[in-house]
Amino acid sequence: MDIMEMVERTKDTATVKRVFGEPIQHGDVVVIPVARVAQGGGGGQGQGKNEEGEGGGSGLGFGLGATPAGVFVIKDGDVQWRPAVDVNRIVLGGQIVAIVLLLTVRTIFKKRRRRR
Repeated sequence: MDIMEMVERTKDTATVKRVFGEPIQHGDVVVIPVARVAQGGGGGQGQGKNEEGEGGGSGLGFGLGATPAGVFVIKDGDVQWRPAVDVNRIVLGGQIVAIVLLLTVRTIFKKRRRRR
């Protein structure tokens, strides 16, 4: 498979259906799930040497990732956005802030001790 053919195939993976899920209806409420989708790819080639010095080359890579972003809720003709809350990310952020704060306070106390 050549690299340009692979690039053409990857375009098909980045569709709207990857971002917006199938609507879910329950009574008079419709929920449309939404995701953040990121994709990337890379390639390579190479030739070199030979005359029995060997050589050659090739390479290709592709990645696709998705995380929930939230949902659109449609009820009685009114549309609302409800973002997905990543509690793990919030807790991790709080821990990082706490560590930075503790290190800063420690540095301040060390400098005050040296001045005395």
